[in-house]
Amino acid sequence: MITIRTQGERGLVEAETVSRNCWVDARDVNKDDINRLEREFGIAAELLADIMDADEQARLEKEDEYTAIIVRLPVYDENYEVSYFTVPLGIILFSDKIITICQRSSEALDDLTRNRIRAFNIKNKSAFVLNLLGRAAFVYLRALKDLNKKTTIIERELQKSVKNNELIQLLSIQKSLVYFTTSLKTNELLLEKLQKSPLIRFKEDEGELLEDVLTENKQAIEMANIYSSILTGMMDAFASVISNNLNIVMKRLTILSIVLMIPTLIVSFFGMNVGLPFQDRRYTFLAITLVCLTSSVIGAVILRDKKRKKLPALALPIAHSCLVSHK
Repeated sequence: MITIRTQGERGLVEAETVSRNCWVDARDVNKDDINRLEREFGIAAELLADIMDADEQARLEKEDEYTAIIVRLPVYDENYEVSYFTVPLGIILFSDKIITICQRSSEALDDLTRNRIRAFNIKNKSAFVLNLLGRAAFVYLRALKDLNKKTTIIERELQKSVKNNELIQLLSIQKSLVYFTTSLKTNELLLEKLQKSPLIRFKEDEGELLEDVLTENKQAIEMANIYSSILTGMMDAFASVISNNLNIVMKRLTILSIVLMIPTLIVSFFGMNVGLPFQDRRYTFLAITLVCLTSSVIGAVILRDKKRKKLPALALPIAHSCLVSHK
């Protein structure tokens, strides 16, 4: 969808036709929008293809009629497996208008169109670029804080019970942090290039704004790196906990198997179809049961975990095993 906006007295207003010093905002573009941008505004098809490429990195290039800037913006979509990701945004600076092209809508663009930036004016193209990049860095920081809150909630759930769903959510957050870190670093390189490039000239106050935007972008990079390191360490810790719990369970099952093996061996002799001592006595079954229980208790005492004060409750399964084997 292509929307044309002009500068009004109280901010941006929508217009029906392209005029001087207007902003052509193309978001959620389809094939027809791409054809219109190429045909009506003379944007190269190769540049449009690069902007539509989800993996395109931030860069700056100069053409005969316009200057093209590609940056990466954060996007949130709860319908995706990775809810936070980034998309490329193309900023095309003509002498008499500005065109932005993005395959999705971003909160950074919404803040501009809803007049949330003080003294924002699209007539100043260099200030437009800086305000957009500054808002993008601000949205990155806000998204990183949101990801950190989600990580804390999932960590509390994992402390209660380790489930695959929580681990998958942590993996999704880790992917988002990787996307953010990569995009922020490419935006940083673009900002540094803008400081030195003669393609866009900034005024003295705009130079200070560029420094502020660069500082916020670096802060977002540091936050993304810190959160990514914390998340990686936490996932490694939970992986160790899962492995340790599995070892404890396997150890207890092994002890239980060994303890139950002793009475099974005893009653198996009396289950043979041959004559055995004491088989005609009245209390032979009770004696065999007591011998099985005694041997199982002795085996459990020998194999018990010395750190555990209480003996595992094995009497019931042992007695049940003895009865079943005798029958």
